[in-house]
Order: sequence, then C-alpha cells, then structure tokens
Amino acid sequence: MGEVISRRVTASIEGDFVVFLIGMRINRFLKPWKWLPVFAAMPKMIKELEASPESGFLGAGLYVGGPRRPLMVQYWRSFEHLERYARSRDAEHWPAWVRFNRRVGSSGDVGIWHETYLVPAGAYDSVYNNMPPTGLGAVAELVPAAGRRASAAGRAGVRDEPYAAGAATDRIEI
Repeated sequence: MGEVISRRVTASIEGDFVVFLIGMRINRFLKPWKWLPVFAAMPKMIKELEASPESGFLGAGLYVGGPRRPLMVQYWRSFEHLERYARSRDAEHWPAWVRFNRRVGSSGDVGIWHETYLVPAGAYDSVYNNMPPTGLGAVAELVPAAGRRASAAGRAGVRDEPYAAGAATDRIEI
C-alpha cells in the first residue's frame, strides 16, 4: 500500500475526473457457484486496466462492507474512458457482463450495482493525516493540506476559508 505520510495532505489532480463505485451483494451465500465468478471477475479487469495506461483508468481500491458486500472504488480520467472500456468487446468487462446476465440475471442470488460521479476540476475535497496514499490520494499528487487547502470548503473550491477557529493546530501545518 505504501508508507504512512506523517502530515496532513490532500489530493491534487488536474482537470475533471470520474469516480466509479462498483459493488456486489451476496444475497444467497450458500450458492457460491453464482457469486464467486462475479467476485473473481474484477481482479482480471483491474490487472488488464493497470497494464493499459491509455485506458484512462487511474487506479482503484477494494473495500469490504461486511462479508456480503465488497465494494471497489475506481478513478478514471473521463466518463468516455470508462464507457469505452465497459463497451469494448475485446476487454475483460464485456464477456464478464454477458456471463453474469446469462448465469445470474435477475434471479436474486447475487446483486451488482454501480454509481458514477463526474467530478469537475477542483470540485472535490480530500484530506489524509497519518495515512499511506489512499483513495484519490493514491492516484493523484499529494500536497500539504495548508493555506487555501486547510479547510474542506477551501479544498472543494466552495469558498476561501481559514482553518476552523479554535481547532487544535499545535501538531499540524495549516
């Protein structure tokens, strides 16, 4: 994962980008022949994308919301890149999607979901303190969360605002 960065930092990424959340829910745990292929398909896709910088894929992280709900957060350069990959019949995604629809369909055995967020340049907030590069911070440049980046509103480009008055600052850079 990376070494812990012992200071407050924020992610800085140039231009627009996309956050893509994709997950599954195992509804019938005792039918692993239904859900295991769904779970096993994603690592192949990620490996394929990591080997193809021109794909627009920036990186991903896997998170578990309990034993039934794995979630992957992906970062993409644009919606067009994401869509091009999803629709490519020569890439891992398309045949996995077809297999899911044939094997599982709407049986109720395993659920899949996704959400796509198109993020305009500068319209996001992130902060990491005593963390290795994580989330957006793992795919973007990390810069000090100080100055105009000291507050969430400043980082998100909502308004210029100093660090919260009265908050402890003796061990952090603001």
